Amino acid sequence: MYLSRFLSIHALWVTVSSVMQPYPLVWGHYDVCKTQIYTEEGKVWDYMACQPESTDMTKYLKVKLDPPDITCGDPPETFCAMGNPYMCNNECDASTPELAHPPELMFDFEGRHPSTFWQSATWKEYPKPLQVNITLSWSKTIELTDNIVITFESGRPDQMILEKSLDYGRTWQPYQYYATDCLDAFHMDPKSVKDLSQHTVLEIICTEEYSTGYMTNSKIIHFEIKDRFAFFAGPWLRNMASLYGQLDTTKKLRDFFTVTDLRIRLLRPAVGEIFVDELHLARYFYAISDIKVHGRCKCNLHATVCVYDNSKLTCECEHNTTGPDCGKCKKNYQGRPWSPGSYLPIPKGTANTCIPSISSIGNPPKFNRIWPNISSLEVSNPKQECYCNPLGSVHDRCNGSGFCECKTGTTGPKCDECLPGNSWHYGCQPNVCDNELLHCQNGGTCHNNVRCLCPAAYTGILCEKLRCEEAGSCGSDSGQGAPPRGCHALLLPLAALLGTAGPLVI
Repeated sequence: MYLSRFLSIHALWVTVSSVMQPYPLVWGHYDVCKTQIYTEEGKVWDYMACQPESTDMTKYLKVKLDPPDITCGDPPETFCAMGNPYMCNNECDASTPELAHPPELMFDFEGRHPSTFWQSATWKEYPKPLQVNITLSWSKTIELTDNIVITFESGRPDQMILEKSLDYGRTWQPYQYYATDCLDAFHMDPKSVKDLSQHTVLEIICTEEYSTGYMTNSKIIHFEIKDRFAFFAGPWLRNMASLYGQLDTTKKLRDFFTVTDLRIRLLRPAVGEIFVDELHLARYFYAISDIKVHGRCKCNLHATVCVYDNSKLTCECEHNTTGPDCGKCKKNYQGRPWSPGSYLPIPKGTANTCIPSISSIGNPPKFNRIWPNISSLEVSNPKQECYCNPLGSVHDRCNGSGFCECKTGTTGPKCDECLPGNSWHYGCQPNVCDNELLHCQNGGTCHNNVRCLCPAAYTGILCEKLRCEEAGSCGSDSGQGAPPRGCHALLLPLAALLGTAGPLVI
């Protein structure tokens, strides 16, 4: 009897083993992924969570200017020298290569002298604002790994906004504001990254640090990625394990450094004085000689290689995942919900490999005929009740893979949790405001993520608009014929957030 029972159990184990053979033997630590890291001994391979190497991402971007005809040279025009604004005999001519300044010169190799640069038309249409959108697109989600550095050949602008998109340019969020006077330009108190902390690292700030005019060594503007990393990894970024742990457990932190597009909004050129010199408008323009963006393809820690083919970046997905960002399981590998890879446990990480669906393995053995008590190995019935949340799921029952199918903005096994940027209001609804990325402006406060409570003088979804503007009673600005102070500058962040910002017409 004992031999018979042993043989039955052995037969069961052989059957289970044959069914489970397609599953990886080890679902925990990575055993094939490696990443290049920089040490005091140089660049070495370190075996840890799967991610492509960080590189210069400007090699893969597409650039778009708005207005599209804002580049100087068509028709030819003269402009003033940087060091001497009253010496206006320099020429921009799009039909002559030596005198042309097209957008691609923002990203070319800077080995030539003098420097090559893109340049806008001059402010010849003053008092109409001289404003330009420069949009950098990758058609791929990327993760920033180093400072964004913009080198101006002109003076740095008096007002500028750096923006990001996570949905290929459909909607935009501010990354950082730049101004010679933050309070005047954006109704924000000036700050620098040094004023932030681990708890406020995601705060959107306005800085005056990079907005001086024609002063010496005043050509470069930074968006400080590494300084934000340093809050977790230390001032020399030696404790990367701490940073990886934070990125792994705090999704909003990871999303903060993730983009599909960047947009540089040049709102006012370097004037250097309070008043514009209307007799020498050829001294006012924008010129950029270099833009640096370092990062890596976002592959959700499921790939070590990202290839550039047919003008497109694509992750070479591992762990039975697929999609542009390795963001879903392959067909027949949906035996459990997809999950991104993990940096933890450090330094190896966890793969979270997609496993085969039971239905893809073939007809499962009838375990209960061999051993009636093994109920834990029975197959899930796709028609079973999964207790999907009716407000967050598409259907009240499981889909064909045995899982709840969640509505947009919703996640969780039962579709009862909200993705970042959404809050639960009879289902997950997109946030109008929050305390991290979508700030109420001009002293407004966010109420339940659904609306901003504005001070008496302001109105609008984000308190971005002066009430006097609706009444047509905003005063003029210093008699220069400029738009009412604050009215239009504040509309720009709102239009960016709502994804409706088209050509800048004021």
